[in-house]
Amino acid sequence: MNFLVHQFLSDPTDDCRLGNLMGDYVKGRISDAFPLELQRGLWQHRRIDAFAQTCLPCRQSRARIDPRFGHFRSILVDIFYDHLLASNWDHYHAQPLDAFAEEVYTLLRRNRHRLPPGLKELAPRMIRNNWLLSYRDPQTIGVVLERVSQRFTRPTPLAEALPELLRERQGLAADCAEFLSAARDCLQPGPFTDSARTTE
Repeated sequence: MNFLVHQFLSDPTDDCRLGNLMGDYVKGRISDAFPLELQRGLWQHRRIDAFAQTCLPCRQSRARIDPRFGHFRSILVDIFYDHLLASNWDHYHAQPLDAFAEEVYTLLRRNRHRLPPGLKELAPRMIRNNWLLSYRDPQTIGVVLERVSQRFTRPTPLAEALPELLRERQGLAADCAEFLSAARDCLQPGPFTDSARTTE
Protein backbone atom coordinates (compact mmCIF):
# COMPACT_ATOMS: atom_id res chain seq x y z
CA MET A 1 0.00 0.00 0.00
CA ASN A 2 2.80 2.44 0.86
CA PHE A 3 5.00 1.58 -2.11
CA LEU A 4 7.05 4.79 -2.03
CA VAL A 5 8.13 4.48 1.61
CA HIS A 6 9.20 0.87 1.07
CA GLN A 7 11.18 1.76 -2.06
CA PHE A 8 12.82 4.71 -0.33
CA LEU A 9 13.95 2.54 2.59
CA SER A 10 15.01 -0.44 0.47
CA ASP A 11 18.62 -1.38 -0.16
CA PRO A 12 19.42 -0.13 -3.68
CA THR A 13 19.99 -3.47 -5.43
CA ASP A 14 17.37 -4.42 -8.02
CA ASP A 15 16.36 -7.68 -6.34
CA CYS A 16 16.09 -6.09 -2.91
CA ARG A 17 13.88 -3.34 -4.31
CA LEU A 18 11.81 -5.97 -6.12
CA GLY A 19 11.37 -7.91 -2.89
CA ASN A 20 10.15 -4.75 -1.17
CA LEU A 21 7.61 -4.26 -3.96
CA MET A 22 6.43 -7.86 -3.61
CA GLY A 23 6.13 -7.72 0.17
CA ASP A 24 2.35 -7.47 0.45
CA TYR A 25 1.88 -10.33 -2.02
CA VAL A 26 4.20 -13.01 -0.61
CA LYS A 27 2.85 -14.68 2.54
CA GLY A 28 4.29 -17.21 4.92
CA ARG A 29 7.89 -18.31 5.17
CA ILE A 30 10.34 -16.57 2.84
CA SER A 31 11.40 -19.35 0.52
CA ASP A 32 15.01 -20.29 -0.10
CA ALA A 33 13.99 -20.55 -3.77
CA PHE A 34 14.14 -16.75 -3.97
CA PRO A 35 17.56 -15.16 -4.65
CA LEU A 36 19.16 -13.89 -1.45
CA GLU A 37 18.74 -10.18 -2.27
CA LEU A 38 15.07 -10.70 -3.09
CA GLN A 39 14.69 -12.51 0.23
CA ARG A 40 16.26 -9.53 1.92
CA GLY A 41 13.77 -7.19 0.23
CA LEU A 42 10.85 -9.28 1.45
CA TRP A 43 12.32 -9.31 4.95
CA GLN A 44 12.84 -5.53 4.86
CA HIS A 45 9.22 -4.99 3.84
CA ARG A 46 7.98 -7.13 6.71
CA ARG A 47 10.39 -5.54 9.16
CA ILE A 48 9.23 -2.04 8.24
CA ASP A 49 5.56 -3.02 8.55
CA ALA A 50 6.16 -4.58 11.98
CA PHE A 51 8.18 -1.56 13.13
CA ALA A 52 5.41 0.80 12.01
CA GLN A 53 2.91 -0.96 14.27
CA THR A 54 4.87 -0.25 17.44
CA CYS A 55 7.18 2.75 16.92
CA LEU A 56 6.47 6.06 18.60
CA PRO A 57 6.16 8.24 15.44
CA CYS A 58 3.46 6.01 13.93
CA ARG A 59 1.63 5.77 17.25
CA GLN A 60 1.68 9.57 17.42
CA SER A 61 0.32 9.78 13.89
CA ARG A 62 -2.50 7.34 14.60
CA ALA A 63 -3.41 9.39 17.67
CA ARG A 64 -3.71 12.54 15.53
CA ILE A 65 -6.44 10.93 13.42
CA ASP A 66 -10.06 10.98 14.56
CA PRO A 67 -10.82 7.86 16.66
CA ARG A 68 -13.88 7.14 14.52
CA PHE A 69 -11.49 5.65 11.95
CA GLY A 70 -10.56 2.96 14.48
CA HIS A 71 -8.07 0.36 13.28
CA PHE A 72 -8.18 1.91 9.80
CA ARG A 73 -5.89 4.61 11.19
CA SER A 74 -2.90 2.33 10.48
CA ILE A 75 -3.88 2.21 6.81
CA LEU A 76 -4.30 5.99 6.76
CA VAL A 77 -0.85 6.54 8.25
CA ASP A 78 0.68 4.32 5.56
CA ILE A 79 -1.01 6.31 2.80
CA PHE A 80 -0.36 9.70 4.40
CA TYR A 81 3.34 8.91 4.82
CA ASP A 82 3.67 8.11 1.11
CA HIS A 83 2.13 11.50 0.35
CA LEU A 84 4.35 13.33 2.82
CA LEU A 85 7.48 11.60 1.53
CA ALA A 86 6.56 12.45 -2.07
CA SER A 87 5.73 16.05 -1.15
CA ASN A 88 9.07 16.55 0.62
CA TRP A 89 11.11 14.27 -1.61
CA ASP A 90 13.88 16.77 -2.32
CA HIS A 91 14.57 16.95 1.41
CA TYR A 92 15.15 13.19 1.58
CA HIS A 93 16.72 12.16 -1.71
CA ALA A 94 19.15 13.70 -4.21
CA GLN A 95 17.52 11.99 -7.19
CA PRO A 96 14.39 13.72 -8.56
CA LEU A 97 11.22 11.84 -7.74
CA ASP A 98 10.20 11.43 -11.39
CA ALA A 99 13.53 9.71 -12.16
CA PHE A 100 13.28 7.53 -9.05
CA ALA A 101 9.74 6.53 -9.96
CA GLU A 102 10.77 5.61 -13.50
CA GLU A 103 13.46 3.31 -12.09
CA VAL A 104 10.79 1.51 -10.07
CA TYR A 105 8.51 1.19 -13.10
CA THR A 106 11.38 -0.13 -15.22
CA LEU A 107 12.12 -2.70 -12.51
CA LEU A 108 8.49 -3.85 -12.61
CA ARG A 109 8.47 -4.07 -16.42
CA ARG A 110 11.71 -6.06 -16.60
CA ASN A 111 10.60 -8.48 -13.90
CA ARG A 112 6.95 -8.91 -14.83
CA HIS A 113 7.48 -12.68 -15.16
CA ARG A 114 8.66 -12.86 -11.53
CA LEU A 115 5.83 -10.87 -9.94
CA PRO A 116 3.17 -12.52 -7.75
CA PRO A 117 -0.26 -12.50 -9.43
CA GLY A 118 -1.69 -9.60 -7.43
CA LEU A 119 1.29 -7.33 -8.13
CA LYS A 120 1.42 -8.44 -11.77
CA GLU A 121 -2.18 -7.27 -12.14
CA LEU A 122 -1.61 -3.99 -10.31
CA ALA A 123 1.74 -2.97 -11.84
CA PRO A 124 0.41 -1.74 -15.22
CA ARG A 125 -2.03 0.60 -13.46
CA MET A 126 0.71 1.88 -11.18
CA ILE A 127 2.92 2.63 -14.19
CA ARG A 128 0.19 4.03 -16.42
CA ASN A 129 -1.08 6.43 -13.75
CA ASN A 130 2.41 7.23 -12.38
CA TRP A 131 1.33 6.52 -8.83
CA LEU A 132 4.64 7.29 -7.12
CA LEU A 133 4.83 10.79 -8.56
CA SER A 134 1.11 11.48 -8.23
CA TYR A 135 1.25 10.82 -4.48
CA ARG A 136 2.42 14.43 -4.11
CA ASP A 137 -1.09 15.70 -4.89
CA PRO A 138 -3.52 15.63 -1.94
CA GLN A 139 -6.41 15.11 -4.35
CA THR A 140 -4.74 11.94 -5.58
CA ILE A 141 -4.62 10.74 -1.99
CA GLY A 142 -8.36 11.32 -1.83
CA VAL A 143 -8.78 9.04 -4.86
CA VAL A 144 -6.50 6.44 -3.28
CA LEU A 145 -8.58 6.47 -0.11
CA GLU A 146 -11.76 5.92 -2.11
CA ARG A 147 -10.14 3.07 -4.03
CA VAL A 148 -8.86 1.37 -0.88
CA SER A 149 -12.24 1.70 0.82
CA GLN A 150 -13.80 -0.29 -2.02
CA ARG A 151 -11.59 -3.31 -1.27
CA PHE A 152 -13.53 -4.07 1.90
CA THR A 153 -16.76 -6.03 1.86
CA ARG A 154 -18.27 -3.89 4.60
CA PRO A 155 -18.52 -0.07 4.58
CA THR A 156 -15.49 1.84 5.85
CA PRO A 157 -14.92 5.55 6.51
CA LEU A 158 -11.61 5.62 4.59
CA ALA A 159 -12.98 7.69 1.71
CA GLU A 160 -13.79 10.46 4.21
CA ALA A 161 -10.28 10.71 5.65
CA LEU A 162 -8.60 13.33 3.43
CA PRO A 163 -9.54 16.19 5.83
CA GLU A 164 -7.53 14.37 8.52
CA LEU A 165 -4.40 14.73 6.39
CA LEU A 166 -5.07 18.38 5.64
CA ARG A 167 -5.85 19.28 9.26
CA GLU A 168 -2.95 17.40 10.85
CA ARG A 169 -0.41 17.82 8.07
CA GLN A 170 2.30 19.58 10.10
CA GLY A 171 2.30 17.05 12.92
CA LEU A 172 2.05 14.10 10.55
CA ALA A 173 5.00 15.42 8.54
CA ALA A 174 7.12 15.63 11.69
CA ASP A 175 6.12 12.08 12.64
CA CYS A 176 6.91 10.85 9.13
CA ALA A 177 10.40 12.37 9.20
CA GLU A 178 11.09 10.74 12.57
CA PHE A 179 9.77 7.39 11.32
CA LEU A 180 11.89 7.39 8.16
CA SER A 181 15.02 8.05 10.19
CA ALA A 182 14.23 5.40 12.79
CA ALA A 183 13.17 2.82 10.18
CA ARG A 184 16.61 2.91 8.58
CA ASP A 185 18.12 1.89 11.92
CA CYS A 186 15.82 -1.14 12.17
CA LEU A 187 17.04 -2.46 8.80
CA GLN A 188 20.65 -3.15 9.73
CA PRO A 189 22.12 -6.08 7.77
CA GLY A 190 21.96 -9.47 9.43
CA PRO A 191 21.56 -13.18 8.71
CA PHE A 192 18.23 -14.60 7.59
CA THR A 193 17.16 -16.67 10.58
CA ASP A 194 14.03 -18.79 10.52
CA SER A 195 12.20 -16.12 12.50
CA ALA A 196 13.24 -13.47 9.98
CA ARG A 197 11.95 -15.63 7.13
CA THR A 198 8.56 -16.20 8.70
CA THR A 199 7.80 -12.79 10.25
CA GLU A 200 4.88 -11.07 8.49
